[in-house]
Amino acid sequence: MQVDTREDRGWTIVEVAGQLDVATAPEFRQVLVEAQYAGAVRVLVDVAGVEFVDSMGLGVLIGAHKRAMSHEGAALVLARPTERMRHLLALTGLDRVLRLVDDPGEVLDPSG
Repeated sequence: MQVDTREDRGWTIVEVAGQLDVATAPEFRQVLVEAQYAGAVRVLVDVAGVEFVDSMGLGVLIGAHKRAMSHEGAALVLARPTERMRHLLALTGLDRVLRLVDDPGEVLDPSG
């Protein structure tokens, strides 16, 4: 798993690639927790490079979503999920809980 974090227009962008599974979930969780507790109110997780997600990886995303929802004005957005990830999110009902966007620009530059 590879994770890169940067700031862009008031958002913390977390780009993740590889597998989000039992082996990598703790590291991914740590990145998100550190970002959120360091003051990142709006977090966009770019999952375009994610090849596989298991229940541990989904759990990390749910935890990050819950942390975001516990702060007024906070947001967590998943950007560019693959068709496979969209299918998994739909099967678990998480597509109705998490905000999904095809283009990060929808969030970063909402004025278009």
